[in-house]
Amino acid sequence: MKSKIFRFILASAFVLTACKTVRTAEIPTANIREIVNSSDVTLVDVRIPEQYAEGTAKNAINIPLAEIQNNIENLKGKKVVVFCNKGMQADEALEILKKNGVEVYDGTTWKNVKAIQEENK
Repeated sequence: MKSKIFRFILASAFVLTACKTVRTAEIPTANIREIVNSSDVTLVDVRIPEQYAEGTAKNAINIPLAEIQNNIENLKGKKVVVFCNKGMQADEALEILKKNGVEVYDGTTWKNVKAIQEENK
């Protein structure tokens, strides 16, 4: 009986430690409020031009998600925050830019970024 318990505990410990795939040191931590309000940030609204024209965050540029891949070289070397309406397109843009070596952060929605900007007023 003790042998079964020992094997169960050993197997459980192995499974729990084997599932860890990302070390916490590898996950960059960033305060989105500081980044959004940084003087060297590029805010990128990835919505279509019609939506961008209806309202966006202060100083944001419009690069629709469909055009992100074509603008990677323009964004390299910059600190970039991407956002959209609900965060779904921003997530896609984030992944594309990350894979291509751009320092990018998720602002989620344009209203979120705008609210962060207005907090400092």
